[in-house]
Formats: sequence, C-alpha cells, structure tokens
Amino acid sequence: MSDVVVTQSGPVLEILFNRPEKKNALTRAMYAAVEGAFRHADEDPSIRVVLLSGAGDTFTSGNDIKDFQARAATNEAVHASPFLTALSSLATPLVAAVNGAAIGVGTTMLAHADLVVAARSARFVMPFTSLGLVPEAASSLLFPRLVGHQRASALLLLGEPMDAETAREWGFVNQVVADEDLMATARGVASRLAALPPAAVRQTKDLIKNGRGDVPGRIAEELVLFRDRLRSPEAAEAFQAFVEKRKADFSKFS
Repeated sequence: MSDVVVTQSGPVLEILFNRPEKKNALTRAMYAAVEGAFRHADEDPSIRVVLLSGAGDTFTSGNDIKDFQARAATNEAVHASPFLTALSSLATPLVAAVNGAAIGVGTTMLAHADLVVAARSARFVMPFTSLGLVPEAASSLLFPRLVGHQRASALLLLGEPMDAETAREWGFVNQVVADEDLMATARGVASRLAALPPAAVRQTKDLIKNGRGDVPGRIAEELVLFRDRLRSPEAAEAFQAFVEKRKADFSKFS
C-alpha cells in the first residue's frame, strides 16, 4: 500500500500519512504525493475541505533521517520546498487530526492548518537546533505570532515538547479529544466546513491569511539556511548520532 493514501468522501479529501512502521517519517515521494493532493483539492470544485491525518500511533516523526544524510552530500534543493509552497498557498480549508508524536515539520506544517483537532496522546516537538538545523515552514515567523516570543523560543531554540493540553491552552490546536474519538471528531469538523457556502469559506480563509503575506519570503529564507545546515558538520554529527542511537557531541563546535 502507498505511503500516502488519498481518498475522497463526498466533499472531503482525506490525506493519510501511511508509513506507520517508520512512524510516518516523510520521504521525497510522500512530500510529492501530498503536494499533488493539495493542488488537486484547489483545482477540483467538488472538494471543499482537506483532512490530514497519520496512520498508527504517530502523526509524523518528520523528515526521514536517511534522506537528510543522503541530501547532505549533495547540493540538491530541500525536496520539501514544493510541498511547503503548496501547503502555505492552499486555498481549500485544511483540517488536521493529530495523534501521537508530531515531530519537526510534523508540527510546523500545522501552523498552516485552519483547524487542528488533537488526540490526548498528541505531542509536538521541533528539535531543529539539536539536529544542527534551523526551523522551516515559516515557523520562525508564525510561532512567535501564534504562541508568543518566549514560548516560541522555548519550542524552537530548546526543542521543548508541547503536549496536547498545552497546545490547546496556547491556541495552537482547537480542541483535544480522546484518541478513540479523534477521527470521528475531525471528520465532523470537516463535514461542518464542507456544508457551508464554499466561496464564502475560501474567501474568509484568504482574509484570515492576508496578514501572512511575508510567509513565502520567510519559507524561502529558511530553506536556504536549512539546505546549508544539512551540509554542516554539526548536522552530520547529529544525524550519525541518531543512526547510532547515541547522544550527539557538539562540544568541539564553536
């Protein structure tokens, strides 16, 4: 079965990260599949809402580390960039259903969702600096706006985890439900959106996002730094430590 499953149920397009044996770690092919689904949603008038979720016990553990290591040896562009462009410019309302861990881009992508339903097991972590990297998906711009500068600094600089209730209190997710109720609740939210006048909904989403005109520029700026960081000695040490299941040693870096 595909690592990304896309199905349409009436006016709702469901996108499922479906690589549970790897904690839904995102590969080049998965990014391309989701990007294509986003673009299809905006082009097909029968689709009124997109619902994004993860199979198994994890929303997504973020980028596949082996992909990171492979790209670090090349000058190849970060292959998440078309996905991020499609995500940030998606005109169709996006609902996310988050269970378990949402690591790295698994959390930053949610800043672009319109409504987020979290299971009690949801845990949001952005460990960019510990991997020798910088944030992406315009998270360095959006998170200070969403949760405040000091909280964003703890999340992005220290990589401190944020549990579901904290995420709700800070306004990052809309509601928290029992794990077994997650998909039914998220589908209910998607159905409510889909029942509303579609043009009015899309225009309202556009109005809400009007203050984010600087998002594309920040995504591009972050990606340049991110690509450079992928080739850095710090990142090489972090990735190798991850593979070897040991603590990374950054003591030799200044």
